[in-house]
Amino acid sequence: MQLSVLIPVLDEQDNILPLLAEIYAALAAGPAFEVIVIDDGSTDATAARVEKMLPEYPTLRLIRHGTRAGKSAALVTGARAAQGVWLAFIDGDLQNDPADIPFMVDAIDADPALALVCGIRRQRQDTLSKRLASRFANGIRRALLRDDCPDTGCGLKLIRRDLFLDLPSIDCLHRFIPALVKGRGLPYANHPVTDRPRVAGTSKYTNLHRAAVGLWDLFGVMWLIRRQQRPSGVAEVKTP
Repeated sequence: MQLSVLIPVLDEQDNILPLLAEIYAALAAGPAFEVIVIDDGSTDATAARVEKMLPEYPTLRLIRHGTRAGKSAALVTGARAAQGVWLAFIDGDLQNDPADIPFMVDAIDADPALALVCGIRRQRQDTLSKRLASRFANGIRRALLRDDCPDTGCGLKLIRRDLFLDLPSIDCLHRFIPALVKGRGLPYANHPVTDRPRVAGTSKYTNLHRAAVGLWDLFGVMWLIRRQQRPSGVAEVKTP
């Protein structure tokens, strides 16, 4: 298994089946892959609809949280269960285009030193207020963390599984992956991807919610990056 596609979902019953069909079509010609849907305590028919598709897609897996734990926790749950060397993250609302995943895989093939590829949304399809709030938040984050990523909010990312599981398992992890990876001195690339309008369901975040928690998260990640100590040249001495 080379690639594990992780889909964290919460109440996306009308989006999840079309998304699965798109993923399997987009990756059919590529390396071996699996798809893991992590249901974060949905109260609608999301999990039931995925469960019905398990016989249809042999590499499809479904993991459920008994209670809502958040997107980052769902990604960690999926990563721990994954069998792939690489993880592909994609949101469950159909705004990310699965057709972008093969091109991001190509970026890794072209530069094997990369530890992470971040999707950067072109022509965002969100409301004006969300676009302005995101631009403001991204500007502050980039100024303080200097992570060189203009759009950490994009759900599409490719990252080595071992690296992701070695990052701190914090509630805001999915927003600060580029900063934490760069803080370890590892190379990563930004890759333009398509953004699509939401056609069903509702967003799980508001501008007020993001602003309320984002500042504390930002200072916390700054502290983590400055305090982490990573030894180099680690090697076990073997008996001759």
